[in-house]
Amino acid sequence: DQEVDRMTHDLDAILGYVAALKELDTSDVEPMTHAVPFDCPLRPDVAEASLPLDEALKNAPRREASFFQVPRIIATSASPASGSGGDASGGGGAGEDLP
Repeated sequence: DQEVDRMTHDLDAILGYVAALKELDTSDVEPMTHAVPFDCPLRPDVAEASLPLDEALKNAPRREASFFQVPRIIATSASPASGSGGDASGGGGAGEDLP
């Protein structure tokens, strides 16, 4: 199969590169979190007033009470992936299938 041959070749190249990296002396290299210098300025962690509920949800395409309403993406045992709607109890609600 061509795909298996290609992936085998790619994996062999990756493993060869890792083996070459293992040969390098990195004892004098300081550990880093990024490959390039990255300054991450910190700000004080100060508790502030929360955004009012109506302001937070004003651009929500759909909402239910104080929550964003989103389409169901994980089927329950009573709601197969084809989308019969509702939750496992059959009652619909915030997680109902949306158009």
